[in-house]
Amino acid sequence: MPESGAELLLYSRLGCHLCEQAEERLERYGFVYERLEVGGDPERERLYGHDVPVLTDRAGRVLLRGVFGPGRLSELRLRLRREAARAGTEDV
Repeated sequence: MPESGAELLLYSRLGCHLCEQAEERLERYGFVYERLEVGGDPERERLYGHDVPVLTDRAGRVLLRGVFGPGRLSELRLRLRREAARAGTEDV
C-alpha cells in the first residue's frame, strides 16, 4: 500500500493503464512507495511526463520505467536488498 515517507516514489498519471498496472504489481510484490501525480506539475512533467510510470528512490535515481514486469521487480528487490546490506556494513 502506498505510504507517505516511503523510500520509493512512483511517478504516474491518472488514466494511464501502465501506471495502474505498476501500482498493482508494486503492491503485490510488497514494495512500499509513495505515488506522485505527474499531471499538473511542470517539473514532474518535464522529468517524467513521457516516461510514466517511473519508479525512483528519494535521491531521484530512476530504478524502473515503463512496464514493471515480475522479472524486473524481482531483480530490483534483490538490488535494493544488496544496497541496503552494503550500507549497513559501511555504518559498522
